[in-house]
Amino acid sequence: MTLRVAVFVHEFPALSETFVLNQITGLLDLGCDVRIFASGRRDESIEHTDIERYGLMRRVHYPGMPRSRLRRVIRAVPMVLQGLKRHPRRIFGAMNPFLYRRSALSLELLYWTDTLARHGQKFDVIFCHFGLIGRTVSFLRALGAIEGVLVTAFHGVDVSAVLAQRPGLYRHLFRHGDLFLPISHRWREALILHGCDPNRAEVHHMGVELPRFPFLPNRGADDRSFRVLTIGRLVEKKGIEYGLRAVARARERGTRIRYTIVGDGPLRGTLEALSDELGLGDSVTFAGWQDQETVIALMQGHQALLAPSVTDGVGDQEGIPVTLMEAMAVGLPVVSTRHSGIPELVENEKSGLLAEEGDVESLADALMRLYADPALREALGRKARGAVSRNFDVRALNERLVGIFEGLIRTRPEEVLDDRVVVRRGSNGATPGAATPHDSRA
Repeated sequence: MTLRVAVFVHEFPALSETFVLNQITGLLDLGCDVRIFASGRRDESIEHTDIERYGLMRRVHYPGMPRSRLRRVIRAVPMVLQGLKRHPRRIFGAMNPFLYRRSALSLELLYWTDTLARHGQKFDVIFCHFGLIGRTVSFLRALGAIEGVLVTAFHGVDVSAVLAQRPGLYRHLFRHGDLFLPISHRWREALILHGCDPNRAEVHHMGVELPRFPFLPNRGADDRSFRVLTIGRLVEKKGIEYGLRAVARARERGTRIRYTIVGDGPLRGTLEALSDELGLGDSVTFAGWQDQETVIALMQGHQALLAPSVTDGVGDQEGIPVTLMEAMAVGLPVVSTRHSGIPELVENEKSGLLAEEGDVESLADALMRLYADPALREALGRKARGAVSRNFDVRALNERLVGIFEGLIRTRPEEVLDDRVVVRRGSNGATPGAATPHDSRA
């Protein structure tokens, strides 16, 4: 049986979200028919080679909702007129603020209902990346705008900062979603704490395609410098400020070090100014975004990866950064922090070195240890490759994901549509968790 899978994401393509791309291409490789639904595409000058290789842009559908409220309303008029002739209940429901609050008032549900009516409504599996996307799609399924088993993956900000600010936000999703796949045990515990059924919450890691990241041990420092690499969006939670300060501290203590930062983002100007303030001069290179082949080459040409992640000012946290997995796959020793799910990937003193969040001295100490001890670098790199091979091989993880989907479909409860919600009945006809689904906190 060919599985029809609808993948919902916020932006596609997005260079920093290779974990989404790897899952989509993996599902295609395993024979699934994948359609991608995204709110928009990120404005980036570099595109991953798999986008063209798999013809993914032919599989993507966007709702095309204008940012301007006036233009959004004007463009919605023909949608409403045409939709009322074909499926009036969906249209009225999509615009009902008493049921769907902001999602209705913003016309988001209306635009998605129209898009799905034109590009596909019936799927075996609806797979959402990030909780906020899953929440919106749970409303769409309740409206009858889309059909299929609903699975939501939770990554980082959607559990940390979002639930810190709005603890009851996923009430409807938790009640009506079929399965929740947090990417770490830490996030599974957090979801359960916020009301998710433990029996429907299962950890499923993101991963890397190991053949693309060949193992390269024995990186020796040249006579001039010790080369350290950081990769990620230039935002607060990546902790790059502390990376710069740790590099400066290591230099003060006599380490010949060069630091390359790959990525871009809103803090680039601030971080460049900090680099100058710390007197790092031409020891630091801000390289901007690079394609994956260049990133792999950079990993093979450096001697340590520094990922000094922290919890930002609004509580946003990482999941388990895929960049760490990629570096570990090539045998690059990593220095990171005891942040979020990172200790589930990096075992301190065995497959990498960990410091506390924001601890500049400990980060500098770790870099100096790696600089001074080539044998330690090699040992950590070998164990890092083994850890990724065992638990974060994306091909094995994608096979597992398809198995999860098939198991859900085999036990799929009957769906009964009424005017307001999909009522999910078990095989005995009972309605589990029967309660008014659209309360004022939906």
